[in-house]
Amino acid sequence: MQVALTINGQARQLELDTRTSLLDALREHLHLTGTKKGCDHGQCGACTVLLNGRRINACLTLAVMHDGEDVRTIEGVGTPDELHPLQAAFIARDGFQCGYCTPGQICSAVGMLDEVRAGWPSHVTGDVASSHVELTDEEIRERMSGNLCRCCAYPNIVAAIRDVAAEARP
Repeated sequence: MQVALTINGQARQLELDTRTSLLDALREHLHLTGTKKGCDHGQCGACTVLLNGRRINACLTLAVMHDGEDVRTIEGVGTPDELHPLQAAFIARDGFQCGYCTPGQICSAVGMLDEVRAGWPSHVTGDVASSHVELTDEEIRERMSGNLCRCCAYPNIVAAIRDVAAEARP
């Protein structure tokens, strides 16, 4: 089946088997290997990408379901010359060890901070968040709970996200 996707701002046409996951379309057909295949069951978050600005597990959705939609992968988050603030914070805070989960962690954090700015309710208290609310470590951990790290770099990941969230506040 023909599938049209906008990947990291670039229009792409693919001919895919209807059973091809979005993850496999990205990795195997477009050779965008930053998005990782971890558990392939939606439990680890290594395959997190942004679909129309919302974070999803690319292993759990079929590419053909997203014809005409916008996908942002880690390759579209920043460049080596101009890192996204979260990428820079992960480096500064050593928010990775082996690095396998890092692309999914960063994509999820980008989506999570956008959710907070949009006023999505707190997962911890149920209160409506805003760009003026300081995210607690507990809130960050809860909002990022779908992304696992085998190396247990969680304190540094939370610190990196907290740094960027604090910088974004007015």
